[in-house]
Amino acid sequence: MSGLPVATLSVVIVAMNEERTIGRVLEAVRSIADEILLVDSGSKDKTIEIAQELGARVVHQDWLGYAGQKNFALSLAKSDWLLSLDADEVMTPEVVAEVRTIISSETAGKCDGYKIPRILYIGDSPVRHGGFYPDAQLRLIQNGKGKFRDRMVHERIFVDGPVGDLKHPMLHYSYKNVEEFTRAMDKYARLSAEQYKQDGSKKWRANKINELAHPLWTFFARYILRLGFLDGKLGLELNLIYSNYVRNKIRYLRDS
Repeated sequence: MSGLPVATLSVVIVAMNEERTIGRVLEAVRSIADEILLVDSGSKDKTIEIAQELGARVVHQDWLGYAGQKNFALSLAKSDWLLSLDADEVMTPEVVAEVRTIISSETAGKCDGYKIPRILYIGDSPVRHGGFYPDAQLRLIQNGKGKFRDRMVHERIFVDGPVGDLKHPMLHYSYKNVEEFTRAMDKYARLSAEQYKQDGSKKWRANKINELAHPLWTFFARYILRLGFLDGKLGLELNLIYSNYVRNKIRYLRDS
């Protein structure tokens, strides 16, 4: 026995109207969580009821933006380690075991955070190629060592120290169908264009040549070079939609 104290883990989630997935998300982490904290921004469905039944502490907070909401949630957590999950990310038993090993190890402090690969699901269909996997996200961090960077979209958590990689994935049940994915990509294109504008991106980059060439290259790189065709019809649909997302970002930036 080393005599070292056992590290604790808080699972931290922000949510609104996530009854479709929140039960699976919480069930998957109950065995390793010393605390489950859900920050809700006004759910009208059964999200809060489900979370409380599964032992989560639920706190209401009006929406602060993606990064602001998640940083607020992190600030409430009390444990040594924080596992920040989206309300549609389900940890597999294998990655749960990895997390348990890390936080209980004598060498746990060698990294300030760990990335977890994600498998995207459209409905019940996994997407394993075309750049949609591994899509590793920094999710496990030591308390006080990281925070989300304030951006309009695609917010990410940053730490100052070393970051490790876990081997096993979590499952990302983000979209019920292709139509929902399409709508989300258009939303993200608009937000990304606005972010680029705020960051001072040069509008000369948003020209007709880039609007044509960049999406074509994106499709070729993802569908051919990154084997998106192996996901069959779904892979073709998603890569066409993603290429159009790239085109729309350029068009929305040019028109802004």
